[in-house]
Amino acid sequence: MREGHEGTGPGSITPDGCAVELYSRLPVRGEPEIITAAVPAGAHILELGCGVGRMTHALLERGFTVTAVDESAEMLDRVRGARTVCGPIEDLELDETFDVVMLASFLVHAGDEEVRRGMLRTCVRHVAEGGCVLFQREGEDYHTDLPRERVDPGGFTTRILSAEPVGDGVDSVRAEYVFPDATWTQTFRSRPLGKEQFEQALAEAGLRVDRYLTEDGTWVRAVRR
Repeated sequence: MREGHEGTGPGSITPDGCAVELYSRLPVRGEPEIITAAVPAGAHILELGCGVGRMTHALLERGFTVTAVDESAEMLDRVRGARTVCGPIEDLELDETFDVVMLASFLVHAGDEEVRRGMLRTCVRHVAEGGCVLFQREGEDYHTDLPRERVDPGGFTTRILSAEPVGDGVDSVRAEYVFPDATWTQTFRSRPLGKEQFEQALAEAGLRVDRYLTEDGTWVRAVRR
């Protein structure tokens, strides 16, 4: 288990506190449409932190080729139709490049700065000349508008219960997912990054923002500097 991360609930729990069974139940939302509009048709996408393949499967259905990476073998066991690679994102070295590299699920907010830097180096190392990197960022009020909850049309409730400072600009975030037949919690460390801090982190890795893909700034397309 990664330091400061934990999870509870039925089934396997990954090193960052995610529950495999929970993520197998969560629906994909509008992310595939955002990605499709931002990258070339039929692109080969390196998906970093794919989990059980919620977005992977939707992207395959849209004609993309996907190489899916996750540090959890249990998560990767749920992925179908894509090449899979098991291991930490920050250590990945595939000796090949991709049209698109994607770091979603707010992973750019990793509490450990060295882990974040390693992830960004992985992105730069694997993006092809003329390619792009897609990031999913936290919303501006992610750590302050708490507690909050969302009742999903599928019949479950997601709650972000708290974000407590643990030092060095990092918060310990606690989330809860309540289904009629089971409840899961996840605690993880997250570093809030405003727009300026986010762009500075990218610049340090040799990337620059090409454009923000959503009005709230949570999806971003970046290219090499």
